[in-house]
Amino acid sequence: MFVIVKIIASAIVIAIVTEISRRFPSYGGIVAAPPLVSLLSIIWLYVQGEQTATLSKFALGVLWGFPATAVLLIIVYIALQNSVHLFLSIALGGCGWLLFLFIQDFVLDMFRGNFSG
Repeated sequence: MFVIVKIIASAIVIAIVTEISRRFPSYGGIVAAPPLVSLLSIIWLYVQGEQTATLSKFALGVLWGFPATAVLLIIVYIALQNSVHLFLSIALGGCGWLLFLFIQDFVLDMFRGNFSG
């Protein structure tokens, strides 16, 4: 039953953001940005009884994923501005996102290796 409540509440939030985006695209983008989804997820995790440590790790994961998400959105934006089909733009963005995550992990591993001893 709780899963159905989460789905309905989340769908309502998405519908509201979509309507805002339709009327005011820039504001819709700002509202739909990571804070909305992240905070909604944190609230659902909290309501489900997750510990503060889990919520904290989730928030750190969102921060860790933010740069790659920014790369994804930049690629999609540029592709759409150059009349690339929506789904190809999203695919290119997804590939850029994945590549950036691998590079980010590689750089972090190198950084840890240089300062660990």
